[in-house]
Amino acid sequence: MFQRRLWMSHRRIWVAGAAAAVLTVGLLAPSGTSTAAPPDTAQPAAGPAVKLAAGETALVRFRLPNEAMLRDLVASGADVAARPRTTLGQVQVDLVVTDQELAALTARGAVATQLIQTATEGSARVAASKKTAARALAAADTLQFLQNYWWTANGQSFLSVQVATTATDDPDVEITVTWKTADGTTGSFPLSRFEDSGEYQYHVALPQPVPAQPVTVTASSSLGGSTRAIKPTAWPGATPPPMPEGYQKDFIGAYMTPTDIQARIKRLARQYPSLVDVIDLPNKTQGYRRTATAYLGDPAVAAVVVESVKFGDQKMNGVQVKTVDPGKKNRPLKATYKDRVLTVSLATDSTGAVISTTDDVAAFIKVSYPQVFNAFVEDGSAGKVMPIVGPARLDDGLDGTEVSKKPWTVQALRLGKVRDGSKIGVMAYSQEHAREWATPLVTLEFAERLLANYATDAETRSLLDNVDVFVIPVTNPDGANYSFNDYNFQRKNLVNHCTGAQRDPRLANSWGVDVNRNYTVGSYFDGYVGGSASCTSGTYSGTSELSEAESSNVIALASSHPNIKFAMNVHSYGGYFMWPPGSYKADGRITLPRPSIEEAAYFQDSAKRIISAIRSSRGTVTWPSYTGPVADVLYSAAGNSADQLYYELGILAWDFEVGNDLWNAATQEWEGVGFQPPYDEAHAESQEYASGLVELVRVARDLQAQDSAAR
Repeated sequence: MFQRRLWMSHRRIWVAGAAAAVLTVGLLAPSGTSTAAPPDTAQPAAGPAVKLAAGETALVRFRLPNEAMLRDLVASGADVAARPRTTLGQVQVDLVVTDQELAALTARGAVATQLIQTATEGSARVAASKKTAARALAAADTLQFLQNYWWTANGQSFLSVQVATTATDDPDVEITVTWKTADGTTGSFPLSRFEDSGEYQYHVALPQPVPAQPVTVTASSSLGGSTRAIKPTAWPGATPPPMPEGYQKDFIGAYMTPTDIQARIKRLARQYPSLVDVIDLPNKTQGYRRTATAYLGDPAVAAVVVESVKFGDQKMNGVQVKTVDPGKKNRPLKATYKDRVLTVSLATDSTGAVISTTDDVAAFIKVSYPQVFNAFVEDGSAGKVMPIVGPARLDDGLDGTEVSKKPWTVQALRLGKVRDGSKIGVMAYSQEHAREWATPLVTLEFAERLLANYATDAETRSLLDNVDVFVIPVTNPDGANYSFNDYNFQRKNLVNHCTGAQRDPRLANSWGVDVNRNYTVGSYFDGYVGGSASCTSGTYSGTSELSEAESSNVIALASSHPNIKFAMNVHSYGGYFMWPPGSYKADGRITLPRPSIEEAAYFQDSAKRIISAIRSSRGTVTWPSYTGPVADVLYSAAGNSADQLYYELGILAWDFEVGNDLWNAATQEWEGVGFQPPYDEAHAESQEYASGLVELVRVARDLQAQDSAAR
């Protein structure tokens, strides 16, 4: 009973003091009210002496001579780390103490029996645990082929693989692939680790040339992992129907501006009235125009940017602006606008010296003529005295003298024998990005093939009798006009949402909205990666979802024709074939919902058919590693059109990136072709990818036939 009462008393002390955190030397002084219990007659032997360096803190196990000392420690706020234990009147307790506190306790009769841990050992133990985990991971390293394909193009065979390791957290894992052909020839090549948004994906290499079809392929890692030998699969593994004798193609003779495309659309409607409708899409674009600007002053010294409120073509190009010295003392800042000349008379002081600053002048112009002029201080000129400047001429900076300045009506071709919405629909659209000059050549070649061969080819006739085809050759005409006439690498449209100093004309080639970041699903505005809020960024997403006429037109066409079940967005360059999901959120790389297993298989199987049709033109093969969801094979493209078409409208939406890399046999390297390759290359791209679009129509027709048979 005595021992049980002692334990219960001890337990109450432990519970009451469990939250104590700090032990100080002063609190460890002997208590005047404590009554020391008689020492136990059987004193334990002391263990090895525990010593702490000056200023060191540690977790130490002690033997206390009696219960009274334990009560003193708890009452004084000792950092008790574990439940005390009492045996034969002696107490064992673990305490966090400093070197001084250890000395004080020892002086009172406590015996330090074990140094459990110093305060600085934790970090080292974390590192040691990670090394242990790495060794365990290495012992369990497993490799898995995600892709293992081979093909032959223009007489050269290639091998393309992706391999994943279970040692995903080890950035130093090296993986090597070894192949063997039927005649016993072997070779190997290294793979590189690929991460996206900080998440490991797989190890991969560009397609590698091999002398013939490999019969076995293996992979091994630097951690000792390996795969079994397997035979690669032929890619893409589908064969399109041959073109019949007399099949008409090659309707493209040069790069085409939006004006050229507009004329071609008009001609096709006139030439094939029974097969073609022209649809004027509802949202007119801004047109090939900008506000007119001028530097009032020298940007290298001091200047104000004066800008017209209206566009330059609205009688603002050629307007002049100047500053003058009134030549008198104590004159106020004044301005007049007469006969298309804005004259700013600068303020002077009592000596007649000009005192108006660049900030004064910019603010005064805006306040005096808010319906005519905008003005702001050129970056770097704030607070400087405004110089006297002769007439500066406002200009919109556009060089395309033969381009219409009016708002543009984007047009779509509707092709088919039955155009009442009763047939399954396919939509192909191109040149969302202005600089991608080859893309409208693809969609127009595609349209002309269907129309020209309808009367003579039974297969083409079957396609247009059973499929409703919609084609937007140029989605972004204003940006395209700017790309052809002013800045070849223009990606965006011409709408300038910038404010203040970001409207400086030196930034003219950075203005505009990325049309393919302006849609509503998985957008920048929803927190997805790949868009931007910066008005000068190449991926600027606009002021809101569907803020732009160009993106709104694509959705308007698809929404108003619910029979559209397939769509292809034609981009360049790089040779990709993709589908949703097209974007993800950065934390954890969380993509938009994945297609179902059945739908993912349909995307892949249809892609192989279309890639095979592309290959039939000149042997170009879209790589298996470039075939798949946008977010997996390219990057996250927040607010792209395919995602909105797929998730919101239920359309099976794909993306081409025409312009595959070309193999240079002399250098043994893959070479890019660019947005505006030499015309011969752009022409070849138009021919091969038009064949791919024809196959897409065949895919749609076959699906409709299967659905009809299943009813």
